[in-house]
Amino acid sequence: MKGKLFDSEAKVMEIIWANAPISAKDISLIAAETIGWNKNTTYTVIKKLEAKGYIKREDPNFICTPLVSRSETQKLEAASLIKKVFGGSRKALFSALLEDEPLTEEEITELRRLIEKR
Repeated sequence: MKGKLFDSEAKVMEIIWANAPISAKDISLIAAETIGWNKNTTYTVIKKLEAKGYIKREDPNFICTPLVSRSETQKLEAASLIKKVFGGSRKALFSALLEDEPLTEEEITELRRLIEKR
């Protein structure tokens, strides 16, 4: 897998993760309906995802299958964000997230559980 996902690529990956395996044609139909893209735009993004190693396409019908899970991608994107925006500090990220919105007791309990599990 090479490179981070651009917004357009992430949109197509969401379609693929939700429907895999799925044909390129079906991806383009869903993208047309949900995003408003034309077929050529969708096919261009599919080719980019294949070149980056996020998906594989197989004949017949150009069936697309993810090679990277949503979870793996979330971890990579989060690590990139922490490094780029927060100077590598997870604490700074959490501080920024917690400053503006109050958490419910349930969210606080779940966050404590996740931290203690580490």
